[in-house]
Amino acid sequence: RVTTTPVWPVEAGSQLHLPLHRAVSRNLNQKDGSPMEKAFQDYYPDYSSHCYGCGRLNSAGLQIKSYWDGEETVCRFDPKPYHTAIPGFVYGGLIASLIDCHSTGTAAAAAYRAAGRAMDTDPPLRFLTAALHVDYLRPTPIDGPLEVRARIKEIKGRKVVVSSQLLAGGQVCARGEVVAVQVPEHLAPGGK
Repeated sequence: RVTTTPVWPVEAGSQLHLPLHRAVSRNLNQKDGSPMEKAFQDYYPDYSSHCYGCGRLNSAGLQIKSYWDGEETVCRFDPKPYHTAIPGFVYGGLIASLIDCHSTGTAAAAAYRAAGRAMDTDPPLRFLTAALHVDYLRPTPIDGPLEVRARIKEIKGRKVVVSSQLLAGGQVCARGEVVAVQVPEHLAPGGK
């Protein structure tokens, strides 16, 4: 169980209690139909699990969870009142963060698949964002879960290109593309 100090200002004696922001996790099936028990991000080594968007060890972060759903990957997230741009709508930075972190997780999962490896094998494959492009297509309502769906466009050496859509209520609200690159060895503990 993870607890954090609320980031939304609360006056002493106030009855306002905001739940912690958490990804909505649902165990989706792997390619072979068996249930995936862990999200991609749950396989990240501790040293690379501090990202604001996807780090399971960042108690103040979004802690998104991504899973395979056939040939796509999916992440679901419940925005909170403090993710507001204007009343009733999500701010664009959250949308970009969800697309970004879901895409780097997708890149890692795709690299493991392409190598024929399980995600719990060494050496770990982690990816960073080299480029992020987001097209905001319509205002994104804040009153329900958001879903990011991604597909692999290209895997070439240490680079993976991921295209994604962010949906709210079944409507595509944003599209994104991320160029993700594998983390260089010198950035990992004990790296050269």
